[in-house]
Amino acid sequence: MTTDTTTQGTAPATAPGDTVLDARGVTMRFGGLTAVRNVDLHVNSGEIVGLIGPNGAGKTTFFNCLTGLYIPTEGEVRYKGQVLPPKSFKVTAAGIARTFQNIRLFANMTVLENVLVGRHTRTKEGLWSALLRGPGFHKAEAASRARAMELLEFVGLAEKAEHLARNLPYGEQRKLEIARALASEPGLLLLDEPTAGMNPQETRATEELVFAIRDQGIAVLVIEHDMRFIFNLCDRVAVLVQGEKLVEGDSATVQGDERVVAAYLGEPFEDAPGDEEVAEVEAAEAQATPGKENDR
Repeated sequence: MTTDTTTQGTAPATAPGDTVLDARGVTMRFGGLTAVRNVDLHVNSGEIVGLIGPNGAGKTTFFNCLTGLYIPTEGEVRYKGQVLPPKSFKVTAAGIARTFQNIRLFANMTVLENVLVGRHTRTKEGLWSALLRGPGFHKAEAASRARAMELLEFVGLAEKAEHLARNLPYGEQRKLEIARALASEPGLLLLDEPTAGMNPQETRATEELVFAIRDQGIAVLVIEHDMRFIFNLCDRVAVLVQGEKLVEGDSATVQGDERVVAAYLGEPFEDAPGDEEVAEVEAAEAQATPGKENDR
């Protein structure tokens, strides 16, 4: 993987320590069932923050609330002090990009074309310019291709720019999805289980890539089930259990919390919803978004 940080046009400058993401009281209900309950979370510039929890904890539902795929029933989400609009494409334009649990590439497009798709929110040329294909359009197209190639070089896929995405090995498809997300020039990148299905070598490469992304000034919020990966990577970790934030802190604090251990062993904690309620929430969410896998 190439970790050259000389690429241009990355995330808007934010002073170290400034709050990039500020989610307050985020609650998501499906009918009378609550999938996420009153969750607060902030991410500062220069930080990598982890979000963990057992299966069905509400992690991906929370991500969907942050990125405009769901409109929270209660609470608000701010990015650099501004309340985010309830549309996913507007959230991307504001400066938040994400990947998904299940890879969502354009399988029959090339690697380069997939990254170019991610550039559309930063392309200023309008319809008439595209139709007439004047000098402005060609200049913008050349700039987008140059930036896309920089990003492919950054993630180590430049030599496969003309390959079809479907022909990449699994680990490289994950890298391509990250490159496409970076193409929108985010100030905050949300990664949903970026190492799922990876071998140890691929996981280590992903860890190095996330550090390199952080070093370019992009804050990162990551969901992951690989605890070693999370605790090696993150400055802070928040734990969701049955839709509620149980604890948040550095790796030592979270690993030493008895409630976290109990949650991962399947032991109930005080005032926790029962298994039947959790199952009802998962079923309601699946019904609300046909074709979507249950939150992991």
